[in-house]
Amino acid sequence: MTRVVALAGAVLAVSTALAAAAPPPRSAVTGSNAVLVRISIPGQDTVSLGELTWPTNTTADVQSFLYPDDGSIVSLGRSRAIVSAQPGEAAAAQSFAEVIVLSLFGGDVVAAKVTASASAGASRRSAGANLSISEVQGLRALEQDISTTPGTTVSLGDWGSLAVLSEDSGSRGAGPPAAQGTVVALRVRLSAAHGGLPAGSEIVVGSAQATAVAVLPAVPPPGDGVPRPTPPVRPSLPTAPEPHTAGETVPGGPVLVSPEVTARFSAGGYVFPVYGTASFGDSFGAPRPNVPGGWHHGEDIFAPLGAPLLAVADGTLHTIGFNKIGGYRLWLRDRLGNQFYYAHLSAYSPLAVAGRSVEAGDVIGFVGDTGDADGGSPHLHFEIHPAVMVGLGYDGVVAPYPILLAWRRAEDISFAAGRIYVPSGPGATSLPPPGAVLLQADDIAATSGLVPGALERALTR
Repeated sequence: MTRVVALAGAVLAVSTALAAAAPPPRSAVTGSNAVLVRISIPGQDTVSLGELTWPTNTTADVQSFLYPDDGSIVSLGRSRAIVSAQPGEAAAAQSFAEVIVLSLFGGDVVAAKVTASASAGASRRSAGANLSISEVQGLRALEQDISTTPGTTVSLGDWGSLAVLSEDSGSRGAGPPAAQGTVVALRVRLSAAHGGLPAGSEIVVGSAQATAVAVLPAVPPPGDGVPRPTPPVRPSLPTAPEPHTAGETVPGGPVLVSPEVTARFSAGGYVFPVYGTASFGDSFGAPRPNVPGGWHHGEDIFAPLGAPLLAVADGTLHTIGFNKIGGYRLWLRDRLGNQFYYAHLSAYSPLAVAGRSVEAGDVIGFVGDTGDADGGSPHLHFEIHPAVMVGLGYDGVVAPYPILLAWRRAEDISFAAGRIYVPSGPGATSLPPPGAVLLQADDIAATSGLVPGALERALTR
């Protein structure tokens, strides 16, 4: 059978006026699932690899996979998948599947890397999903390069079709607030028998789905006699602008030896705070009854327990120890006076000493679930307190989500891109826009904190 891919005529036009995606059904609940590979054959049991559903099974790590034993239909190298979710008033869910060095039908379809990633978040304040991290690299079909633009579909000779990054997401703001995102990185459908599979067979490579549904408490109507909490009085700014926890702090904490790791960094000198696989949504401002003001002052970055935490900038560590809410936590003040809060650590690295100067990329701690995160999914609670908002104390924060996205793409972003909390009520004042455009202008590409062995050198200084 002649294998010809008529790219000019086979690429299906993708409409630029797509209909809005439907929101999650009313029966939806917070959860996530992922699949590395699924092979569906008419009349036979489905073959699947790395099929995860939260909370039943949450991680998969595969060295290699062949189907059948000679790999004539599917062959792939090191692959991994992870799913997580956090139900509640500020619900979040994440799923991730990554396949390396893929080959289908003995090389008819190949890809260097296939990534499917979906995250969703929902709270009383907002709901939304993100699929932007999903990508396919080095895709070729029948010895020709294939576009990896989401929604691309090409024919595979006269025996099938290939769909690239089929994405769908939707949200609703009430009843209750919810969001859902789904992505299938690659899907091959056979219209005729090919390579040992009958017509009607389907191969899915890299699938991720995340659903978040906010569970909101009933609110009594006004005038029912139920006492309302008194708004907290903003305290004067302490050394670290965190909630008052007098009598609940203890110095220090466990120490682990940090591994040799490096990190991607941006030209402006800021590094993503978690090393390795991590996911996060946009829950800034969501209800949090156990902190002053009753709202979420940062972002939760989910990662495996013990994942290294990196200094996001050159600066000084301070206020290191345990408190009831943040568990093992620390603060980092950069050279411009901006402050960054890390909470729920499982342990500190030997660099975590109050007053210690660190460089962007240094390992300062490890992901955990201490404090009020005990019993939940391991994650880093991360806050950004710009120097220009120091007068607001603990409320002087911006939304980390767009900044974290930029750092993960190794791009700098202004603090002005984050949502700024502006107090309301008697005596409230508005704030001018933050004055920072770039967080820092120094090029740290050559500094020792970003190369293997830097930690050992730092410990001997």
